[in-house]
Amino acid sequence: RDIKRKSTKKINVGNVQVGGGAPISVQSMTNTLTTDVKETVKQINQLKDVGADIVRVSCPDQESTIALKKIVSQVKIPIVADIHFHYKRAIEAAISGAHCLRINPGNIGSKEKVREILKAAKDYGCSIRVGVNAGSLEKSLLEKYREPCPESLVESAINNIKLLEDEDFFNFKISVKSSDVFLATKAYRSLSSVCDYPLHLGITEAGSLTSGSVKSALGIGMLLNEGIGDTIRVSLSANPVEEVKV
Repeated sequence: RDIKRKSTKKINVGNVQVGGGAPISVQSMTNTLTTDVKETVKQINQLKDVGADIVRVSCPDQESTIALKKIVSQVKIPIVADIHFHYKRAIEAAISGAHCLRINPGNIGSKEKVREILKAAKDYGCSIRVGVNAGSLEKSLLEKYREPCPESLVESAINNIKLLEDEDFFNFKISVKSSDVFLATKAYRSLSSVCDYPLHLGITEAGSLTSGSVKSALGIGMLLNEGIGDTIRVSLSANPVEEVKV
């Protein structure tokens, strides 16, 4: 009945410890327009009330990263900025007080842009989530493997770990997500066997509240049962009427 968790490095996402034997933290995500500060703050607080330890907020444009500063000042839970495609959004989010930056190196572009993000993260005390995704792998890996597969996700993660390490940045966690539960779980198992950085578990684009909950519970549950995973992304209903995407 005892699950022996994989020993990993410990990082900090704001005041929440992730990895290194810390309790498994729960993360969800708002579905409001980030520029709507009042509604976003309201939803973050609702998510906190139903058990979220960390909340992710979308920052696809400069208006959102400007609004983020007001949001962070009004909540008492670590905020992760999901900056999508543009590296400048990550820098702006760090300046605005984000506690963690979610970046997908496959979407960011050049290594120099990633280095600029890491500098901002160091300067403003942000952690990083390296979010490898089967839907946006680097072109070179797609050419090598022909399609997303566990090996391609793990190779992307290892390549990006080296990039961060080469810049003396170690305050990061990693995810290797796919909408395919079995592809994702195999990738997480493989990555766990070759690295000791904390792993962020989740099934990407899992679907609606019901189907997404089932897919996430299946994939995340299998991995947690094997002792793999330090923080998880789940669907938490902040409003009994409205679904909150994860």
